[in-house]
Amino acid sequence: MRAPSGPWARDAALAIAMACLMSAVWTLRGWPMLATLHLPDTDDVMRLQQIRDWLNGQRFADLTQHRLGAPPGLPMHWSRLADLVPAAIIVALAPLIGQHQAEIAAVILWPALLLASALILIATIARRIDPHGEPATAVIIAAIAYPATTIFVPGRIDHHGFQIVLLLGVVRALIGGQTFWAGAIAGALTAASIVIGLETAPLLLVTAIWLWLDWVRHPRANDQRLLGYAVSLGLALALAAVVFGGTGWRYPACDGFTSQAWRLAQAGSFAAVFLAIAGRSLGNTGARLVVSAATGAVVVAALFPSLRTCVNPYGAVDPLVARLWLDNVGEAQGLFTANPVIALGYVGLMVMGIGASIWCWLRTHGSGWAAIAAVQTAALAISCLQLRGAYAGAILAAPALAMVIGEARRRGNIWLAAAWIMSAGMLYPLAAQALAPHAPAPQPDGGATGGGAAGERARGAGGCNSPETIARLAALPKGTLMAPIDVGPYAIAGTHHRLVAAPYHRNNAANAALYRFFTARADTARRIAAAWQVDYVLYCPAMLGELGELGGSARRDHNSLIDLLDSGHPPPWLLPVGDQRPGPVIFRIERRLPR
Repeated sequence: MRAPSGPWARDAALAIAMACLMSAVWTLRGWPMLATLHLPDTDDVMRLQQIRDWLNGQRFADLTQHRLGAPPGLPMHWSRLADLVPAAIIVALAPLIGQHQAEIAAVILWPALLLASALILIATIARRIDPHGEPATAVIIAAIAYPATTIFVPGRIDHHGFQIVLLLGVVRALIGGQTFWAGAIAGALTAASIVIGLETAPLLLVTAIWLWLDWVRHPRANDQRLLGYAVSLGLALALAAVVFGGTGWRYPACDGFTSQAWRLAQAGSFAAVFLAIAGRSLGNTGARLVVSAATGAVVVAALFPSLRTCVNPYGAVDPLVARLWLDNVGEAQGLFTANPVIALGYVGLMVMGIGASIWCWLRTHGSGWAAIAAVQTAALAISCLQLRGAYAGAILAAPALAMVIGEARRRGNIWLAAAWIMSAGMLYPLAAQALAPHAPAPQPDGGATGGGAAGERARGAGGCNSPETIARLAALPKGTLMAPIDVGPYAIAGTHHRLVAAPYHRNNAANAALYRFFTARADTARRIAAAWQVDYVLYCPAMLGELGELGGSARRDHNSLIDLLDSGHPPPWLLPVGDQRPGPVIFRIERRLPR
């Protein structure tokens, strides 16, 4: 029996109110940085710059960041799809309040809209899966579901929050009924997420496998839903290839919406169309399994070369760059390699949510709970390799934990208090810090800043990424800047300079040049700077510790440039610029000195 519209409206009102409240509190707390558009993560500030470039005349299909790396620039592994809404907000508001204020509004409103959408979807999932459940409680749990909430804070305009909303939409559609349109909605949302990026692709694969298993286990009942999913996915991908196939379309890796990733997804949609149509003649589970196995074997054999290259999209990254940057990206570290305090803060709520979802499944035997538990378990598996999997796992914990709270309420106050403590995601990083008080506290997001706390310190007053440092760089005549890798996006957005390095794996040669520049002897460093036509060098005191003791063939020479700079004895071809205050030092390269 369908629930009346009243409860659904109340759920949406609560979700929107919670999103507004959380966003307002976060905005007040982060206003000094937001007011200068100094956004929380390198990807956020680069996303803003990509939007600016597009609005200032760069072609829609040109995803190149023309002031990064070697000329003519670096084709980014992103998609314009995630740019559309923040760009629309800027275009709509700029004539009324000015460009700068419109950009501030966009970086606040877009994450808030995504958070409201996520909370509404959590409420609808909770109500659909159990009409007598606890959707309001699920909304509250989701609103404080660390670390998922960190990707919805003001300034987080990169695509992670958008992808979580799309994943929740897929889950909601697949538990919504065995109809063609339920499958079609799931397929379209899946395609949109693939266009944006592949971070949630493993979780989307789990939803597709769950849909296929439901088709196998219930002959004929799910033929229409599978057909809707397959047709919608295929058509949406075909349209996306025309609209969103940008300058990196032919890039030989599955690191974004490239032709290789598109072929794999499109092959999956064709296989699903075949199975859905063939299913009308397959009346039992055994026959469907046989046909599925044969179809899968054909697809794998045809696409095996692409599958091999897609297993490790970062395999071509220079070993030195991988050692000094990629291995230290906070959210890309695995559960067992990350700092234990950070790891516990990330996965605590997700683990509790998996247990709660399994309990709900055993208690009700509902297939919807099985689907949610499957996606959560996949998120935990991903977190073992990369902690970013915890975002989806944490927010999907909300419906089941709300059911646990409802049961605890019937058992008494002690049970209720324990259930709320278990469901409060923000308590897990605090508990982890209490267990290890001398370890660095979990940061809102490890992101691309390369290690959480270090990135946050760099953004603080006087840090390498701080507004003060960026303003000093902006005052210099236009040139090419060699700076620590995480400075790149902030300097591109806040100055007119070209940057050699930035935290993007496609910028492989330039990023390797950065690290070799600082770890080489002064004469070699000068040759590297000349090859990249560098005009300025930004030195940060923290760099020496971050470069560390390199092992093997990459061992750092202790007469390297970074050691000379750290000791206060730069080579004569590096001339300090401006007043010599404590902290980051800017040097100008003097090319006229004899070698």
